[in-house]
Amino acid sequence: MAEPETSELAKVLSRRDVLVLSFGAMIGWGWIILTGDWILQGGPVGAILAFVLGGFIVCIVALVYGELAAAMPFAGGEHVYSLRALGPIGSFICTWAITFGYVAVVAFEAVALPSAMAFVVPGFNTIELWQIAGEPVYATWILVGIVGAAGMTGLNYLGIRPAAQFQVIMTVVIGLAGITLVAGSIAGGEPSPDPPITAGVAGIFAVTLMTPFMFVGFDVIPQSAEEIDFSSGSLGMLILASVVFAALFYIAVIWGASRAMPGTQLVESPLPAAAAMATLFGSDRIGQIMAIAGIAGILTSWNAFIIGGSRAIYALSESGMLPGSLSNVHPTYNTPSNAILLIGVLSVLAPFFGEQMLTWIINAGGLGIVVAWFLVAVSFLVLRRREPEMDRPYRVPAGYAVGAAAFVLTAFLIFLYLPGGPSELVWPYEWVIVFAWTGLGLVLFSLSPAAQEIPYFGRYVPNLWQ
Repeated sequence: MAEPETSELAKVLSRRDVLVLSFGAMIGWGWIILTGDWILQGGPVGAILAFVLGGFIVCIVALVYGELAAAMPFAGGEHVYSLRALGPIGSFICTWAITFGYVAVVAFEAVALPSAMAFVVPGFNTIELWQIAGEPVYATWILVGIVGAAGMTGLNYLGIRPAAQFQVIMTVVIGLAGITLVAGSIAGGEPSPDPPITAGVAGIFAVTLMTPFMFVGFDVIPQSAEEIDFSSGSLGMLILASVVFAALFYIAVIWGASRAMPGTQLVESPLPAAAAMATLFGSDRIGQIMAIAGIAGILTSWNAFIIGGSRAIYALSESGMLPGSLSNVHPTYNTPSNAILLIGVLSVLAPFFGEQMLTWIINAGGLGIVVAWFLVAVSFLVLRRREPEMDRPYRVPAGYAVGAAAFVLTAFLIFLYLPGGPSELVWPYEWVIVFAWTGLGLVLFSLSPAAQEIPYFGRYVPNLWQ
């Protein structure tokens, strides 16, 4: 199975589009709701140091992605690299894992949107339908989640260009909110009464554990690499720059919020960043504007991960690892339309499970993302050794050392999710989601044309897609 040589996907993305796409994917909803936890656990300085450290870790992984994306600028990103380095089975595991993470984020946003609306719109939670894990599910939540899913799916169906333009607008809204928070903290804030570093190194490390998942989204750039309209040699620096910008944004929000309220008060608010803004300006309405910026963050992540997830599914289908219909490209809009619709349908289901789904789906999907990161690091090392003469428009300095660091760091992240790890997944809910996605992948791959090239599958499992 060779890399794709041609594609019907349109080459329309500029450098600005790519940078904003990645930055907007990383700056989602988490900073609105978790700022207080970061400050309370690590202290203002400790939380900032944690994001410096976490940003450095993700930059190591981003460097690996940068070299591979520049060398192989094809749709599917991780799929292309792992296929060349690890073969069809390794590639399917890697791509199916990252697709799981992307679909999980899209489903998360379909629940996060009504959650944000409940903060902005008084009396939003109406018509309780049922309860899941003790949490009520409201008809208004389901309605807003479905409408949001339909709107974001439709936007991406109509072309990557309008999706990229939408990303720019929403990212500007987020950026202005961050600037306003910092300006308010300079003009009306006071030094935080919290200890600069809470609980010493342990507090810093507790916040550091959360940071990699605040940076998920830079890997959307390689997924859409086949649609860029500039030299692929720039991809490496764009990926790295997007991570740096996201780290600076998070640090600015932590600093600004810490000058508004102590950590103990911030965590009492459902939206700490919005509460900090309201305190700095003495206006609840200003706080609601920050909440609207959080909604913009939901939409940018939602948009980016539909793009990334649909391109991963498209690449798997094009390689014969998923049904061929999923690699269909719309004749007018030049988008992988069926792959986009599939993600849209899956995201519509999430609001029916209520707010509890926010935790389950993002934790389960996080495991898929770090598994994919790990296999990309393995692919990087394999290709550096096996194909040293490969054309690499962007070549990472000290490549073996960087690759080895990415390997160790991503392996550690996987450990965090496993039983006994500090962030182990919850049984049965989160593990059931992981096992269900894994089982679906095993069934689809075993019946695929690609499986027929593997001796075991080719002999014992018929190709039902012929």
